[in-house]
Amino acid sequence: MKPTKTKSQERELSAEKTTAILAGAMQEFLKQGYAATTMDKVAAAAGVSKATVYSHFQDKEALFKALIQKMAKEKCLAFYNNEHTQVLQGKPDIVLRNLANNMLDSTSRDQQFLAFVRLVIGESGRFPELARMFVQSFDRSGRELLTQYLSSCSDLKLPDPEATAYLFIGSLVNFLIHQEIMHGKHVLSMERERLINSLINLITVKIS
Repeated sequence: MKPTKTKSQERELSAEKTTAILAGAMQEFLKQGYAATTMDKVAAAAGVSKATVYSHFQDKEALFKALIQKMAKEKCLAFYNNEHTQVLQGKPDIVLRNLANNMLDSTSRDQQFLAFVRLVIGESGRFPELARMFVQSFDRSGRELLTQYLSSCSDLKLPDPEATAYLFIGSLVNFLIHQEIMHGKHVLSMERERLINSLINLITVKIS
């Protein structure tokens, strides 16, 4: 008679299988593209049964969404250095420089993340809902935290902190797309420090 697993053991096993499924899904999505990836291929790549994949994720879209949310959480934590309450304290020029460097460091060196973004962009024409899901997951939390910080900086006297946060993050995303994702660093060369300095100057220029 097999020993009965405890609830803790079952949760741990389920978490391990979820991790394996997500890793298998990432492998297949990057290799096959969204349309050509099937739950059978994901199961084979993850080393689990198809039934196990479906017990964790309702369908392929749910699986892709889980990957987006997982990566968004990881990148947001890296962006704010895991302790956003500390990173978002201090003078604006220091805070913004730290945020910019954290964001670019955590993304430009992650080849899997860059490949995943290329996949989302490439599939956005046929599957716009995936692109919307990606934008919503990666944009909301980071922009909201930065908006709150900029709103609290009375010295900045910003008329629209949310638009400023959008401009700041959007400029860094644009830099990442041109330099890394679209392989344009030798075509549209721009020094990272030069960009960051210009963004900070634009935002903090009114501080006396």
